[in-house]
Amino acid sequence: MALNRNPIPLVLPCHRVVGADGAMVGFGGGLERKTWLLRHEGALLI
Repeated sequence: MALNRNPIPLVLPCHRVVGADGAMVGFGGGLERKTWLLRHEGALLI
């Protein structure tokens, strides 16, 4: 119900999901952008 009552919808892409083996898996924005986002957040150090 919180989303139903919020006058400003928030859309957040789920780029933090990685494969079971730690590999980069599908992301609507492309794997290059996903890698950049994770590095930018400090969640990916390579």
